[in-house]
Amino acid sequence: MSETRDHAGPAPYLPGGSGDPVDGGGAERPARRTARNYVSKSNMVTDALRELITDGQFSPGTPLRQRQLAKQFDVSYTPVREALRRLESEGLVVTDVHRGASVARAESEELEENYRILAALESLAGSLAVAKMTDEDMAEIEDLYQQVAACNPDDGRFAELNRRFHFRVYECARSPMLLLLMRLLWRSFPGGPQAGRPHAESLEQHAHLLTALKHRDEEQVAALIREHVLGSIRYLRRPRGR
Repeated sequence: MSETRDHAGPAPYLPGGSGDPVDGGGAERPARRTARNYVSKSNMVTDALRELITDGQFSPGTPLRQRQLAKQFDVSYTPVREALRRLESEGLVVTDVHRGASVARAESEELEENYRILAALESLAGSLAVAKMTDEDMAEIEDLYQQVAACNPDDGRFAELNRRFHFRVYECARSPMLLLLMRLLWRSFPGGPQAGRPHAESLEQHAHLLTALKHRDEEQVAALIREHVLGSIRYLRRPRGR
């Protein structure tokens, strides 16, 4: 899930483009654009800030001052303001009239509600995925399961591999909107929704899910995912860890 962080400005005006005669033939050629490489400044700042927040480098309650951020990212205030508005809509930033923007603090009650919403969405995605899953999908899911299972509890790769395993299953639902909603919810959990759950418990539940997927048991897949997500609620008030 790596995205471009560098800002690429608008495509340069090329001689020989529309309206410019080309030496030698007088013919006109359409200007070639590089739009696929373009990343707006507001998108760049949004992506960078989101990563800093979700990775824990900006902890809950950290002030997000526009002047400092504009200097840090070498942009004007406008992209920073746009980024903060977008992150506020995702629940990662809160804005106070007097104090300005800061990283959102997630209360246990809010996180519990998010887990319940996530359980509904992920169980739906799992059940939809069963009927649409190909043998190639299943092979990739099993490979990711093996990578997660090979991690030690303190392995720094665990959180990312765990995310990839889950979303590889949900991608099989072929529902972009469902994926978008689940990704937004995952970002609301500091350290990810799996944080706090014992490592061995995660692996055991993943193994049961993999078996149900192989058997193409739609009801069992949905039930296991729902139980897996809701099971995280009991760890909310405990010290967070893997």
